[in-house]
Amino acid sequence: MADVMQEPLSEELSNMTVGTPTVIVDDLHIVYKVYGASAKKGNAANALSRLVRRQGRPEMKEVHAVRGVSFVANHGEAIGIIGRNGSGKSTLLRAIAGLLPAHKGAVYTNGQPSLLGVNAALMKELTGERNIVLGCYAMGMSPTETREKYDEIVDFSGIGDFIQFPMSTYSSGMGARLRFAISSAKTHDVLLIDEALATGDREFKKKSKDRIMQMRESAGTVFLVAHNLDVIEETCNRVIWLHKGKIKMEGDPQEVLGAYNRV
Repeated sequence: MADVMQEPLSEELSNMTVGTPTVIVDDLHIVYKVYGASAKKGNAANALSRLVRRQGRPEMKEVHAVRGVSFVANHGEAIGIIGRNGSGKSTLLRAIAGLLPAHKGAVYTNGQPSLLGVNAALMKELTGERNIVLGCYAMGMSPTETREKYDEIVDFSGIGDFIQFPMSTYSSGMGARLRFAISSAKTHDVLLIDEALATGDREFKKKSKDRIMQMRESAGTVFLVAHNLDVIEETCNRVIWLHKGKIKMEGDPQEVLGAYNRV
């Protein structure tokens, strides 16, 4: 397994009985720095003003976003991550994807995780068609594979003739549908979806659910963050509830979501 930070597994994880693990999160802590709430905004104008007045830089404070999270994800699972805003959901996905360093603990992955977020990088000045090609290449697909998947991606996205227009002309929903269509055109070892399905009509949500189920069967593991709990319940076979950076509850979707809705 590849790992974000080499650390020995905790006793808790060492004693777990698992099938075919694709992701092991072991006592993970993520800490990052932000401007203090009382500090002035850190833009260029304020910075210049402070320099002129011989004042220091804005105060920084540490945010402990993920606090000792441990779990094992297995091949074929779709795991929903729920929690209030600021609970650490997106931070956890970014850490699994290898985009954030662990302050303590480790993330071990079998294969390359791919993060699909609502702000996934596509080039707005280029057409949807060109973004499909570049997106497929970026995922390691060959020109032949890209050509074979092109029509399927366009059809799945439901964008139609807009595929010939720059993405700057797309609505947020159109952009989200195209991102998901591109990312799900390839089998991923671990796919992390962060609110990318938040926009879209009922038909697209059903297609997305069916696609995720297919990916569970043919690929590795899918992680899904979504404020729409119906999507989590219908798509995932397991749910992790984060609260203030810690796992509050984990297990069967109906049980966890039921407890979450009662709070």
